[in-house]
Amino acid sequence: MARSINKLSALKVRQLSEAGRYGDGDGLYLYISKLGTKSWVFRYRDRATGKHRDKGLGPLRDISLEQARQAARDARMVLRAGMDPIDRRRQERSESARERASAVTFGYCADRYIAAHAASWRNEKHGKQWRATLDTYAAPLLPMPVASIETPDVLRVLEPIWSTKTETATRVRQRIEAVLDWAAARKYRHTENPARWRGHLDKLLPQPTKLKKVTPRAALPYAELAEFMSELRARGGLSARALELQILTATRPSEVAGARWEEFDLAAGTWTIPGERMKAGKPHRVPLSPAALTLLRALPRLHGEDHAYLFPGSGKNPTMTTAAPLKLLKEMRPNVVSHGFRSTFRDWAADMTAYPREIAEEALAHALSDKTEAAYRRTDLFTKRASLMADWARYCETVPGEVAHIGQARKARHTASA
Repeated sequence: MARSINKLSALKVRQLSEAGRYGDGDGLYLYISKLGTKSWVFRYRDRATGKHRDKGLGPLRDISLEQARQAARDARMVLRAGMDPIDRRRQERSESARERASAVTFGYCADRYIAAHAASWRNEKHGKQWRATLDTYAAPLLPMPVASIETPDVLRVLEPIWSTKTETATRVRQRIEAVLDWAAARKYRHTENPARWRGHLDKLLPQPTKLKKVTPRAALPYAELAEFMSELRARGGLSARALELQILTATRPSEVAGARWEEFDLAAGTWTIPGERMKAGKPHRVPLSPAALTLLRALPRLHGEDHAYLFPGSGKNPTMTTAAPLKLLKEMRPNVVSHGFRSTFRDWAADMTAYPREIAEEALAHALSDKTEAAYRRTDLFTKRASLMADWARYCETVPGEVAHIGQARKARHTASA
């Protein structure tokens, strides 16, 4: 006897309201929930387990009786072909997702990653540098479907620069890995990250620490500093004043170039550099010596603006770039770089004074390597650093011929009082 089918009618489907399951025949059912919602389900027996499975076909508001019957017929055809209708639908969705992912490029993912993390970075410049690194060194990956990138693709980017530009190559690898991890989290990739280091690329590339040759930044010997400062002060222009302020405060070139008047309290003799402009990401207070205060008070100030830059730029740059003081320095001392004056300061503090090491390190805003000590440090040693910076400024102003003698006397004085 033939199985009874098409038991329901469109009218009956509309009239039914009591919660339950109503069969149309051959596995098709109308389900009415306790809340009164109606939906279509195709019930069949799993050929492997023998258990019933229900494949949802959609709600009545979207799927008519005839459409539901056709969907049930399609499901029965899948069963007759030896496949499971639910598993087949999952496979189709997975294939569709893979097709969509194949159209998503690495460059698109890099843009989305940068946008997602921009708020956590110190400044807009960091995001631009992040993408510029990929544009310069990972250009072959940018148009590639992110789902198809594998280890050989990553190696083609890294191997040409791994030994010659090791630090840059390491940064490129880290950024590729971050973008691919983001893509995996977004389901654009379904395989392991080919840019990961541990347990993967560390087997294919030499350790960066064995390749990097650390070259100290060229620094002026502190014994030559007084003569240099005398020449620098004879120079006019904002570039000379920016370099002079950097030396007197032992700060980084970028910290001086981006300085705003609002960061300075000249009455208190304090310069507070905000965390977003510091390498460690934390605000840093700089004690201003009398020489530094004299320099600052002599700088031109546009209409008394507190929010203006100390060293305004030109054209598209709102502030002076670090290249301007460096260019001046190259004219005066071709073999020295601006950042090297921090080394000059550090060597002077170690050789010519008795200040404790942590005072000099705090003056340079260096992070403590000892995490336990860092956790218990509750002061920035400002008062002691103020004394150190005042001594440093006096040293910078010393008559060149008297540098060694005065420096040695100052060290003896600190040693005696320690």
